Amino acid sequence: MSVDTDTVKRVARLARIKVSEDDATRMTGELNAILGFVEQLDEVNIDGVEPLTSVVEQTMKKRADGITDGNKANDITLNAPASEDNFFMVPKVVE
Repeated sequence: MSVDTDTVKRVARLARIKVSEDDATRMTGELNAILGFVEQLDEVNIDGVEPLTSVVEQTMKKRADGITDGNKANDITLNAPASEDNFFMVPKVVE
């Protein structure tokens, strides 16, 4: 796949990016180089290769799944302008 200057300008317009004529010409070469690299990656044979999440085999660290209230209500409402019993106090907005 090859990108021309008109395509770069169209993509820039769709992305709402202002691109000058010189920048569009420069970007055309850069985008073609990137797409060439992606085409090289497409040629690599990956038959029989399992997808990896990490290069090194790891076991996931797990923690106990316990439900708590966090014990942080006091800390959370500490900077509130007005609070009562660990609840935020706000002015009444509906009559």
